[in-house]
Amino acid sequence: MDARANAGRWILRLEDLDRPREVHGSATRILNTLQAFGFEWDGEVVRQSDREDQYADALQGLRDRDLTFECSCSRLQLAEEDRYPGTCREQPAAPAVQTATRLRVEPEQILFTDRIQGTYRQNVAAAVGDMILKRRDRVFAYVLAVVVDDAAQGITHVIRGADLLDNTPRQIYLQRLLGLPLPIYGHVPVLTEPDGGKLAKSRRSVRLDSVSAPAQLVAVFELLGLEPPAALSTASIAQAWGWAIAKWDIIRVPKRLALPIPG
Repeated sequence: MDARANAGRWILRLEDLDRPREVHGSATRILNTLQAFGFEWDGEVVRQSDREDQYADALQGLRDRDLTFECSCSRLQLAEEDRYPGTCREQPAAPAVQTATRLRVEPEQILFTDRIQGTYRQNVAAAVGDMILKRRDRVFAYVLAVVVDDAAQGITHVIRGADLLDNTPRQIYLQRLLGLPLPIYGHVPVLTEPDGGKLAKSRRSVRLDSVSAPAQLVAVFELLGLEPPAALSTASIAQAWGWAIAKWDIIRVPKRLALPIPG
């Protein structure tokens, strides 16, 4: 999900392509939570599930240039592989079964400077091999949809969680093939336990609560290096955002962020 400025407007994009795994009512709950925490957007919500024609056009353009191939390999068959081994590059190993569409990825070092994490590089061919652009169940892959949407919506800056940092070189590789502009990226650290474990799976994870939204927002501001005053926790949502926007400085965002060791 993305909410970003576009020509003076704020666009909210729901990345809902994986409909088989979508929990009923989750989109409504997400929108309600965003509103409760003071997020705003203009116009109708953009849903990726309504934009499949655009993804199909981009994929066809790659097919026409012989940059894709059909792959019959299942997840089970590839379970022991660190990267896709190129099994179906010449032709599907099992032509009679439903196939996925993969991008032919050639060896190339992708390097970019992240505004928070600094210099990052990845050889996409060595890291993941030929990427899936459309799954066997006919669902378009995130990597294709997101680069098409970022370009279509005029996205110039992307700020997101560092758990997507290793996905960014793959997007840049695809953006270059499609002749799309490259946004400036910044990856905010994911809050973890001291051992690096996911906070969401620990006892100290906290559910978002619209009743205590200002206090929870202020806690996040503190994690981002803004040093908010204690009194801000009892301010209104609008006041909290006004203070944070005035104080925002991406330079102060830490590269890593872990909770302190209990006790």
